Amino acid sequence: MITYSVIIPVYNEEAVLRETYRRLKQVMSHTNESYELLFVNDGSRDRSGAIIKEVSAWDETVKLINFSRNFGHQIAITAGMDYASGEAVIVIDADLQDPPELILEMIAKWQEGYDVVYAKRLERKGETFFKKQTARLFYRVLRAATDISIPLDTGDFRLIDRKVCDEMKRLPEKSRFVRGLVSWVGFRQTAVEYVRDERLAGETKYSLKKMIKLSMDGLTSFSFKPLKLAGYAGGLLSLSGLLYLAVVLYFKLFDGKAIAGWHVLAILQLFLTGFMLIMFGMLGEYIGRIYDEARDRPLYIVRECYGLEKKAKKLKGIG
Repeated sequence: MITYSVIIPVYNEEAVLRETYRRLKQVMSHTNESYELLFVNDGSRDRSGAIIKEVSAWDETVKLINFSRNFGHQIAITAGMDYASGEAVIVIDADLQDPPELILEMIAKWQEGYDVVYAKRLERKGETFFKKQTARLFYRVLRAATDISIPLDTGDFRLIDRKVCDEMKRLPEKSRFVRGLVSWVGFRQTAVEYVRDERLAGETKYSLKKMIKLSMDGLTSFSFKPLKLAGYAGGLLSLSGLLYLAVVLYFKLFDGKAIAGWHVLAILQLFLTGFMLIMFGMLGEYIGRIYDEARDRPLYIVRECYGLEKKAKKLKGIG
């Protein structure tokens, strides 16, 4: 029986992997319990997979799942949950921005009876002003737009109990936003606070494009309010039109003046056209997600596993 499963999504992290392994081993050895380090290689183009395979050959706690291609960070976490055997499942990125030493605090909270222990960032070192502010804005917009309480300033670094992991595996949606899904399933949740470090080596794998996609996945997975925006805006614009008509009639009837409105009409036309295109794009996001669900393709394809042969056979066909 394995007590702790540590899921580590990996994408082109060869520069830091050995140090990640060393620190995780050091931390987990202090638990005095059985554990597994489950690395999910998300189609890396460097030697990440080879490094983990090499370590797994002589360390039986190290397991490797190799995807057939890059399926994305959230899917890699999902695959890790599918294969994890532990009574508690811990998710941590390979880049060491999230300190492995915090895992011991999470375990202590879990042993107190909490089912989910998430890491809340007090500070984010080594990140640009733009990234910090957009991340801060995203979490607050998401909280305002959804009916569930998604903790502010948190990522996927967290511990979840086995029963939470089992419930997560029942959620079938393709556009995954794991931290939102963990909040949605409920159970007893608490936070541990920390300062997020700079990357030890390499570059961030979350480009602006990927960040926008993750934001859209989070927003569209948990809220219909963007679709309602058209109705709200339509009512506001109709009211503005009536007010403008009242002003025009007033000057015409009482002052005998006609307001030159061509420039106002031009501005309104540009505004309305832009707004409609934005709403069409938002509608397209929802329709695209419906299409993804209707195709019902597997979330991921596993090319090979190391240290997980029995589990891989059992799960054959899931991924």
